[in-house]
Order: sequence, then C-alpha cells, then structure tokens
Amino acid sequence: MQKSPLSSDVLPKHIAIIMDGNGRWAKAQGKPRVFGHKNGVSAVRKTISTSAKLGIKAVTLFAFSSENWRRPEEEVGVLMELFISVLSTEVKKLHKNNLRLRIIGDKSRFSERLQSKIAQAEALTQDNTGMVINIAANYGGKWDITQAVRDIAAQVSRGDLLLEEIDEAVVASHLTMADLPEVDLLIRTSGECRISNFMLWQLAYAEMYFTPVFWPEFGEESLIEAVTWFVNRERRFGCTGEQIKALMTS
Repeated sequence: MQKSPLSSDVLPKHIAIIMDGNGRWAKAQGKPRVFGHKNGVSAVRKTISTSAKLGIKAVTLFAFSSENWRRPEEEVGVLMELFISVLSTEVKKLHKNNLRLRIIGDKSRFSERLQSKIAQAEALTQDNTGMVINIAANYGGKWDITQAVRDIAAQVSRGDLLLEEIDEAVVASHLTMADLPEVDLLIRTSGECRISNFMLWQLAYAEMYFTPVFWPEFGEESLIEAVTWFVNRERRFGCTGEQIKALMTS
C-alpha cells in the first residue's frame, strides 16, 4: 500500500547542528586537522542547500565554540582565516538565494578584519525573507544566558522592568535568536553524545540525533536520514526518506 504524501508541517522548523569530527576524519586520511576543516565547508553547503529545499525556517551551525580558543594557536588561526574566506565567497550565493545569514556569539574577540567581514555579510542578507542561517562563532550556551541576565538586570536597575515581571518569556526574549522558533532537532556528527554548551535554553525540548558520520562526510542523504528519524520520533509513524525528499522544492 502506497503511503500518503507528507505535509511539510511535520518537518522541524529549526535544526541545530554540532559539526564534529573534522580533525578525526582528516587524521584517518593521514592529513592534518586543517584538511578536515576545509572539507567541512562542503558539508555546510550541502546542509544549507538541502534544508532550504525542504523549507526549513532556520538552521544553526556550531562553527566555533568559546572553548575552541584552547586549541593550538595555529589551528585557531587557520579556522579564523577559513571563516573569513568562506564568508567572502559564500555570502553572495546565500544572498542570491534569498537566504539570511547571521553570526551569533561574542564577536568582540575576533580581529577587526573578521568583524568587518561579518558585518558586511549580515548587512547584505538582512532583508532576505528565506531560511535563516545562524553561524555560532565564539558562542556558548552559558554565555548566551548570562548576557540575557545582564540585560534584564540592567532593565530592572533602570526601573524599566519590575522584578515580578521576569518570567520565561522575558528571559527568552533577551537570548540570541529570540525571533526564531526554538530548536526542534539537534544533530551531532562523529559519534559524540553531548551538547557541549550549545544553545542550552533553546534546546530544552529538542529531539537529539547523534550520528557516527564525521562532519566532512555529512551530505544530503545524511540530513534526510536525520529528518526522517525526527518525523518518526515526533509523529510515531513510519515515514520514509523518499517521502521527505518528495517535499523538497526543485
């Protein structure tokens, strides 16, 4: 018996991804870690393209955590240069496809050159109405909540907000991505099963999907598998990857 067509309503509205395993993938190829990071860019392209075709509202990619500064200085330097290069080459494609790019996190620690590139990329795409792509860079979930608490405390101090008016909605409104749906699906690659201080508040009710696939090998089929798993978890019925693909726009 043929399964009836799926409605796009069953898909996650907001997907968050911890892109893990670049270094281990490169090591398995006998290459330096940097090789893995560069190949990871291709997986980002595929993920954004597939998500946009599925009509996902927002994708948030964990590119560089606040803990990543502890990595070797050379690797951090290469990651920053790669970030600048990708911003320069990819943002025009995103803009052409009506996608909106945002960088979330504490940008103050980045070089002036990188901060300038970020500002230019965000300004170019800010009026686009398609999928929102959040790149979490020098981001941490605890940092996000701490910034919200500081903002709220300042409002109370000024007399703009009463203590008894503080509720979950007020806290949520001061977090990054406050204008987007909370995360429905978290994907982490490379077999690690933890959230690593990523979007602690926004992940409160997310389904968590852990795959052994290293990030550079994550492609369209990998994302379809994750979304199919999500739909089956949420709706408790046996949808197939083919049904998910049928929802993709050309």
